[in-house]
Amino acid sequence: MEKRIGSVLIIIRDKCHVTELNAILSSHCDIICGRMGLKAGPQAVSIISLIICGTTDRIGSLTGKIGKIKGLEVKSVLSKYTETEGGEKNEITEH
Repeated sequence: MEKRIGSVLIIIRDKCHVTELNAILSSHCDIICGRMGLKAGPQAVSIISLIICGTTDRIGSLTGKIGKIKGLEVKSVLSKYTETEGGEKNEITEH
């Protein structure tokens, strides 16, 4: 199965759901390569940026669960670059 590399941006407007968010992130730790959190703007909005590597199904599971939480916004970007299970890396065309 192909793995894709990408990033996920999570904007936290309501901090009462952070525990639920952390549980989701923990359950998807196998696809998270890096994580950075920061506060942004005068409205004290928090942002979490993730670097991910996984199948589109697994990445979709992560972003879908986060997207259902009120007070959070999630955006993802996936590259065209893929890695197959055999370790081969290749460039794929637009889907």
